[in-house]
Amino acid sequence: MHAPLALLIADHRGAGLAEHLAGLSADGVRIERAENLASSRSWLTRQAFQVVLLDPLARGGASELQHLWAAAMAPPPALLLVCESGETGAALAAAAALREIPVDLVRRDAPPEEVLLRAEALALRLRERGELDQLRYAASHDDRTGLLRPVPFAERLAEHFSAAARHGLPMALALMDLDRFGQINKRFDHTVGDRVIAGVGSLVRDSLRAEDVGGRLGGDEFGLLLPYTSAVDAARVVRRVRDRMRELETAVDGRAPLVVTGSIGFESYAAGDLESVELLRRHAERALRHAKELGGDRAVYFRSLEDPSAREERA
Repeated sequence: MHAPLALLIADHRGAGLAEHLAGLSADGVRIERAENLASSRSWLTRQAFQVVLLDPLARGGASELQHLWAAAMAPPPALLLVCESGETGAALAAAAALREIPVDLVRRDAPPEEVLLRAEALALRLRERGELDQLRYAASHDDRTGLLRPVPFAERLAEHFSAAARHGLPMALALMDLDRFGQINKRFDHTVGDRVIAGVGSLVRDSLRAEDVGGRLGGDEFGLLLPYTSAVDAARVVRRVRDRMRELETAVDGRAPLVVTGSIGFESYAAGDLESVELLRRHAERALRHAKELGGDRAVYFRSLEDPSAREERA
């Protein structure tokens, strides 16, 4: 069962909209009134509304819309914009700045029943959009870790590689496997393995910057996409992940906490030194295999493998 409609009447003209629509409260609609921009912002920062009925001071109300929706709690409300018949174009142009926010127009002299129908339709569109966003999120994100699934991660990797190649930007890719994770599933209940995966997922998310991308690429395989990142900076990120992995413990009933380590391989890209995103990924995979061959609990940079006599770079 959905919550009753919560409607904020932003009567910035003082035209008596709240009084005109007072009868709507009898239909189970929660109505709050704001008489000016400051009052509207105050309501929107303190409470969530599904719809804002705005009667703006200026034609279209572009500046008022920007101030209000910048202050609104998430998810932002839909907009029912009051206008005269000759103001329709200006109103739609102003509302376009809100992009994906559901918007409708209503005449200033519309009867309360029409206002209610339009507000309810907007609330339904807003709810359906939220449900669709949830479905999209579930389709693209792993439910155990909240990280991207393999296909969306590969798509983001390709997009960032293309942008890096086009604009001459650096980037890096790190791939990580947990060490001896299969033994955990053999020794313990599967819920222990699930907790380990969830803990590593949280660690990856907490280790990345806003522009970075994390993915769960398999049962115990993870990816870290690092845009605008040089090899030196990528090594710092990888080192941070490795160090936090060593500190990660998972509780096991009646036993000492379980400590799991990881093997990481990473490769960088700069100034067109790799011809394709596939090559970038193959290099990171090769570095990961080498890290595991060395016993795990370490990170290996692919470029350190090109010269057999070179010392392995361990992050």
